[in-house]
Amino acid sequence: MACAGRRSACWLGLALCAAAAASPLVAVAAESGSGAAGIRLDQLGFLPGARKLAVVEGHGGQSFEVLRDGDGAVVRSGVLTAAAQWAPAARPAAVADFSALDAPGRYRLRVQGLAPSDPFPVDPQAYAGLADAALKAFYFNRAGTALEPRHAGRFARAAGHPDTKVVIHPSAASAARPAGTVVAAPGGWYDAGDYNKYVVNSGITTWSLLAAYEHYPEFFRGRDLGIPESGDAVPDILDEAWWNLRWMLAMQDPSDGSVYHKLTNLAFDGELMPAQADKPRYMVGKGTAAALDFAAVMAMASRIYAGYEAQFPGEPARMRAAAEAAWRWALAHPDLAYRQPKDVHTGAYGDEAFDDEFAWAAAELYLLTGDEEYRLAFGRHAADAGVPSWAGVGSLGWISLAQHRGRLPAEDRVEVEQQLRTLAAQLAAQWQASPWRVAMQAADFRWGSNSTVLNQALVLLQGYRLSGERAQLDAAQSQLDWVLGRNPLGVSFVTGQGVRTPMHVHHRPSHADGIDDPLPGWLSGGPNPGQQDAKDCRGVAYPSSLPALSWLDHGCSYASNEVAINWNAPLVYVAAALQVLTPAAP
Repeated sequence: MACAGRRSACWLGLALCAAAAASPLVAVAAESGSGAAGIRLDQLGFLPGARKLAVVEGHGGQSFEVLRDGDGAVVRSGVLTAAAQWAPAARPAAVADFSALDAPGRYRLRVQGLAPSDPFPVDPQAYAGLADAALKAFYFNRAGTALEPRHAGRFARAAGHPDTKVVIHPSAASAARPAGTVVAAPGGWYDAGDYNKYVVNSGITTWSLLAAYEHYPEFFRGRDLGIPESGDAVPDILDEAWWNLRWMLAMQDPSDGSVYHKLTNLAFDGELMPAQADKPRYMVGKGTAAALDFAAVMAMASRIYAGYEAQFPGEPARMRAAAEAAWRWALAHPDLAYRQPKDVHTGAYGDEAFDDEFAWAAAELYLLTGDEEYRLAFGRHAADAGVPSWAGVGSLGWISLAQHRGRLPAEDRVEVEQQLRTLAAQLAAQWQASPWRVAMQAADFRWGSNSTVLNQALVLLQGYRLSGERAQLDAAQSQLDWVLGRNPLGVSFVTGQGVRTPMHVHHRPSHADGIDDPLPGWLSGGPNPGQQDAKDCRGVAYPSSLPALSWLDHGCSYASNEVAINWNAPLVYVAAALQVLTPAAP
C-alpha cells in the first residue's frame, strides 16, 4: 500500500488472521505494550566510532554496566540520565551513553533490576550487511522475471506479470493510443505488498538509490549482492535501479511525452504468488505528478549512467530526451491531478499540489543540462526544505543541488546550504530534546512512520555533510537505532536483521510462498495510530493506540506492517551513509 492514500481489504482471510494471532512476535508486541520495562538498543550493534545510546524504560539516575558477552567481564560503566516521560509511548525513559566503548567485540548492557540487554556487537562493518540486505530486497520484488535458486536461494519463484500485453485504460487514452490499445511495459519492481507498479512512488524510490550511489560511490563499487548482473562492470545498485528505470521509460506515451500514472490490475490481487496472479493489467491515468517525477528521475539517471555509457549504450541520451519531453508536457498541463477511475480499486497515490515536483524536476534538469531556464524554474517553485516523502519531493531538489553546489552561482549556493543546514539543525534539536533520543514527534507516527524516521536521518546526514556538526551525525545514528530495535516495542523492524524481527509482514509473496520466514531485508511500515486496517484485522487487536506502540506483526495489518519500495530505499541510503561517514574510533 505504502501510503495513507491507499487501501485494500485484508487479503489473508479471517481464519488465517485468527490462527496467526498467537505468533511469537505478536505476543512480544503485546507484552511490550503492557508497560513492562526493558533495555532498548540497536540489535545490529554499532560502528566503533559511533555514538552509542540505549534507552532504559522507567529507571533513571542509576548506574549501568557494559559486559563482555561470554565471560561477563565489566568493560565500561556509567550513570543513566534522569528518567523523563516520552509522550508517544507514555513511558519514562532514561538514556545510557556508552560511546566510549570502541573495541570490536560482543557485549550486553546491565541495569540493576532488569534483565540484561540483547547481545550487540561493536563492528567496523556493522551496517554493511544491512545495506546489502535492504538493497537485495528490491531484487526479490522484481516483476516479470523468475528468481533463480542461485540468486534467491530458498525464496526462488517463477516469473509473474510479464506486462508485455498491457491495455490502455480509458483514463489514459490519447489520440495515438486510444483505449484498448495493447502496449508493453515489462520489468520494474512491485510497489509494496501488492503486485502493482506506480510511477510516483517509483520516483522517490529510484532517486534515493541513485543518490546513495552518487554520494557514496566507493561503498557500492565492487559490492556483490548475488543478483543476475553481479560481476559485470556496473555496481549492483545501478544494475538494480536499471531494472526499474527501463520499466519507467516504457511508462511514457511517446506521442506527446506524457507519463502514465500506474500499471495495475483493476483490483488488488489475493493471496497468490506472482505466477498465479494473472488478471488483466492496465495503464491507468496520466497526470502532472507522474510526468514531473519521471522527468526528475530520468534527468538524474542520465547524469549518473553517463559514466557507464559502454554498458548502457545510448541510454543516457534516451533518458535525457525522455526527461525533457515529460517536462514540456508538464508545462502544458501544470495542474492535472490524478483521479481514480470508478472501476479501478488499486492504490491512488493522489496529489493535488505540484510545486514540489516542479522544483525537483527543474533541479535535476538544471544539473543535467546547465540550462538557465531550469534554474529559474526551481527558484519559482521551490519551498523551504522539509523531510521528503512520496507526496513531498521538493527537498530532493535541494539535496541534489547541494551535492553539486560548486556548479551554482554563489548566492544560490548559500541558499541551498542554508536550507538543508537549517532543517538538519531543527531535527537535531528535536533529537536532543527527546527523552527517547529520536527526532520523531507524536504527529510523525502515521502510515509508513519508519520511512519518516529514515528520511529524517537522510536529511540529518545532508546537514552533517555540509556542516560537519557531529550532533547531526549522532542524531542520524539514533534514527537508525530506532528502526533496529531501540524502540519501545523492542523490535528490529527489518526482516531477518536482528534478534526479534517482523515475521508476518503484509507482503503477498512472503505469505504465499509457504516459507515461514518472510523475504529478508524488508522494512516494516512501523507504528501507526491511525489503524486504518483494524476492521480488516478482526480478532487480532493492536497492542496499543499510543503513537509509538500502535504496531501489529500480522499479515492483515497493511497500515502498520506492510513493506514498500519507498520505505526500503532510505534504509539503503542511511545504512551506507553511516558506514561511510562515521569517523574511526579515536
